[in-house]
Amino acid sequence: MTDPLAAIAQLPGVAEAIETAREAVDRLYRHRVLRRASPAVSTESSLRGARASAAIEGVDVPLDALRRDEVHDPVVQGALRASAELGRLGPTWRKAPRQVLARLHTVAAAGLADEPDLGRPRAVQHALDPLGLGSAPSPEETTARLESLFELLDSPTKAPALVLAAVVHAELAVLRPFGTADGVVARAAERLTLVEYGLDPKSLVAVEVGHLDLPYAEGLRAYLSGTPDGVALWIQQCASAVTLGVRETAAICEAMQRG
Repeated sequence: MTDPLAAIAQLPGVAEAIETAREAVDRLYRHRVLRRASPAVSTESSLRGARASAAIEGVDVPLDALRRDEVHDPVVQGALRASAELGRLGPTWRKAPRQVLARLHTVAAAGLADEPDLGRPRAVQHALDPLGLGSAPSPEETTARLESLFELLDSPTKAPALVLAAVVHAELAVLRPFGTADGVVARAAERLTLVEYGLDPKSLVAVEVGHLDLPYAEGLRAYLSGTPDGVALWIQQCASAVTLGVRETAAICEAMQRG
């Protein structure tokens, strides 16, 4: 049986970037604050991650305004709902990924898409393109590539979880299977994969914040090229996003430690 993810993990520069990210996560998990406040750190990380995910979509709002529940923009609210939903979807992700993606879209796109379209794959060519990636693949190609993605989620691999998470993220972001809120769904699915496949089981890493700090659209365009160098660049960028997300969460821990 072939292992395409393992082949990606062997691309130049990928192993080193992933090891750096893994070491950063390991250091974070040893922080003394997590002995007593891990759930609170995870909650704050999720809030910051949702804010960052909305910002990538073009709606950047202050974190304090989110805490005060002053922001009613549908993109922001969708990102918050998707983030909150992850804890309930974890056990289903491996065995029923279609169901999970449908649910994520339903909560992320409420107020952005017509109600009958929530959770339903698009049947037309048109899809929103907030990142300027170009035309989305046809519904037929999208369906075929999603099937391949679901097979990857269910297949044994020697590749690190971060490689799988990066591929999940990129495929959903470039395929735009629903036509609305696909970026929010893609980033939520990446975080869910990092949790369920073992890199970040407590959902502490604010990986979305890392993506906001990096040339996000450029990384996806590199992945879209389909070249080994382009795919490797995207995987390395996702590893850097994890490392930067660890830095964000470490700052949360330090703030809690100071009281």
